[in-house]
Amino acid sequence: MKIGLYFGTFNPIHIGHLIIANHMAEHSDLDQIWFVVTPQSPFKVKTSMLNNHDRLEMVYRATEGYDKLRPSAIEFGLPQPNYTINTLTYLQEKYPKYEFALIMGEDNLKSLHKWKNYELILENHHLYVYPRLSEGVVETQFDQHPKIHHVAAPIMEISSTFIRKSIKKGKNVQPMLPASVWNYIDEMHFYR
Repeated sequence: MKIGLYFGTFNPIHIGHLIIANHMAEHSDLDQIWFVVTPQSPFKVKTSMLNNHDRLEMVYRATEGYDKLRPSAIEFGLPQPNYTINTLTYLQEKYPKYEFALIMGEDNLKSLHKWKNYELILENHHLYVYPRLSEGVVETQFDQHPKIHHVAAPIMEISSTFIRKSIKKGKNVQPMLPASVWNYIDEMHFYR
């Protein structure tokens, strides 16, 4: 089974995340997409960041009803700070029969050369890249790399930051969130 790992804080998860993940599940050779919820670093406490449990709960609610989309708390038990290479190594040991690939926006591909052990990641894993409007250029070494696959997913310009700021200002952001996620945010009074 080929699993696409979609890392993020998902603070909160929104329809843009779901559209990209579902597009990857339906229009690539990935069998499942795991939303890997990145834990809050104990060293960088951000007041706008909900705790791990609440962000995971929103991902659970958002992915209900999608057979190919799954929430994952795998990084919650791993040493901090989280490096992608460490998570990939751990998952490969825990699930030796699965093949793990990374899903990332083109903005992350532009900075991949700065990641810890990025050569090792590329040696052992495929990358599925979706388009993002962003500054900078993709390094030449990643341009035609055989393990980097550019997927023509819709360009999503919805951001969790915009959603949080809008909620704080009392704006209606319901169309940007799955109904179950909006209901949870509303009943818990998050981001106000």
